[in-house]
Amino acid sequence: MTTTLPQLNSATPAEALRLLDGLYEHSPWIAEQALAQRPFVSLAALKHAMVTVLAQAGVDAQLALIRAHPELAGKAMESRSLTAESTNEQQKAGLTNCTPEELAHIQQLNAQYLAKFGFPFILAVRGPRGTGLAKREIIATFERRLGHPVDFERAECLRHIHRIAEIRLNDKFGFTPTVGNEVWDWHEDLARHSDPGFAERGELTVTYLTDAHRACAADLVAGMKACGFDEVHIDAVGNVVGLYRAGPHPNPLPEGEGAKTLLTGSHFDTVRNGGKYDGRLGIFVPMACVKQLHTASKRLPFAIEVVGFAEEEGQRYKATFLGSGALTGHFNPAWLDQRDADGVTMRQAMQRAGLPATLEAIGALKRDPLKYLGFVEVHIEQGPVLNELDLPLGVVTSINASVRHQCEAIGMASHAGTTPMNRRRDAASAVAELALFMEQRALADGDSVATIGMLQVPGGSINVVPGRCRFSLDLRAPSNAQRDALERDILARLRAIGERRGITFTTEEVMRACAAPSAPAWQARWENAVVAQGLPLHRMPSGAGHDAMKLHEVMPQAMLFVRGLNSGISHNPLESTTSDDIELCVCAFSHLLEQLSTEHR
Repeated sequence: MTTTLPQLNSATPAEALRLLDGLYEHSPWIAEQALAQRPFVSLAALKHAMVTVLAQAGVDAQLALIRAHPELAGKAMESRSLTAESTNEQQKAGLTNCTPEELAHIQQLNAQYLAKFGFPFILAVRGPRGTGLAKREIIATFERRLGHPVDFERAECLRHIHRIAEIRLNDKFGFTPTVGNEVWDWHEDLARHSDPGFAERGELTVTYLTDAHRACAADLVAGMKACGFDEVHIDAVGNVVGLYRAGPHPNPLPEGEGAKTLLTGSHFDTVRNGGKYDGRLGIFVPMACVKQLHTASKRLPFAIEVVGFAEEEGQRYKATFLGSGALTGHFNPAWLDQRDADGVTMRQAMQRAGLPATLEAIGALKRDPLKYLGFVEVHIEQGPVLNELDLPLGVVTSINASVRHQCEAIGMASHAGTTPMNRRRDAASAVAELALFMEQRALADGDSVATIGMLQVPGGSINVVPGRCRFSLDLRAPSNAQRDALERDILARLRAIGERRGITFTTEEVMRACAAPSAPAWQARWENAVVAQGLPLHRMPSGAGHDAMKLHEVMPQAMLFVRGLNSGISHNPLESTTSDDIELCVCAFSHLLEQLSTEHR
């Protein structure tokens, strides 16, 4: 018999605790303390209450909880002394049916892990969709996590414990994230397309207008039609565009004025050997919302236009934000003559894809902002913040401003053994000093980041004081003013280091992008949508660039982030999220649509 929230909220403390028995391994105190926060408006609210209890309990209590868990395929499984919940989970993952070789390997990993960390390896073996990980995935994850630092791995274990509790909670309440599962499956299915050279290695790479890219576009067209979009087409730069028309407006509109449109979407191209959710989540979530509207035969007082942007990553050609830029009228004609690594021009690639490849056709894609309510974008976070907070959703306050420089430090190469330390002009040490200053300067400046991502000593030798050092600067901050102040301080320190050390520095600015702050009204709508799911509100800047940056130039925009797994890693095959988090995201997007509908009545 399944439990219901009203039943849990009205039960006596003892009965409520009995209803939540078994969520956390041999640790009923977590549920007991969380129940003090009743009533809960959603399962997500209940889960977060338990997350908060454990976060506040301290390291000793957290370690005790981790150590209360059995090893995977360990002695407790062999002796059949697992809890019913653990037995079910290890069975679903096939761990109760290992070959002797598999069992021996897992037990060896258990011993290595315990020796390094002092606690057992914890993995939510039912996985991000709740249906179970394959044994090969479990073993690969085990091997990978053995390389983590101890404090990081302790936190990772806790995150997996909360995921285990979430799945057990779903089972108790008879809840299945049906829509989340479907959207999760859409990502898996689209990921079967990958460019040659990567597909053979099982890596996901989809670059602009390759065969794999065109296959993705065709799948998106078919998917949008199946969801009930009224019009679906591929435009002159390869964007996939789906329109769900507005219904009759409840109030008469002025003559000649039609219903406006909400614009949303993201990109479906990928970086090389990338992840399945970057960009694509922002296409599939609104598609799921349109499917729900179509299934219910429901129309809104505004239209919904979902765009799968053909190019955002700039991988095949140096034309970042090509897809969204075409909608804002910022397509650079010079791009058509760019050549890829095989010498194919963009114009030729377009023609091979059946696109017109004319400036007239591309120029016609420019949208009239007056016909749009605004632009919203859902995106996987691509960072560790939500994952570490164990929060499914975060509201973006601004897409960071950024600036990049290519630099070189020029000192004097000399013998490493005969040049006294106080006589050196060490270019690499000068850059190292700058890097440490950048770290401290950015840390002191909330939400700013500063990175030297490229560092090279040309012709370096182990016994030579470096005479030259090439390096990059990548500086980002939530506002243009904050970025500019960060840049001024870092360049000033660079000059000071050069004067003191006798080093010459050269710098070349290679990119500058303005901040894209969220429109207050649209940010508030996302905030309302998150709170409506029973989740605490977390506001955060976006350090990465998104298509919303381009649309920001012509209309109001705001973004919603979804938590990523594996410490939020992105641009990486380990990029992932759960079907439960996707379900919450779809619900939040639907709530935003409801808010807009109410406002336009």
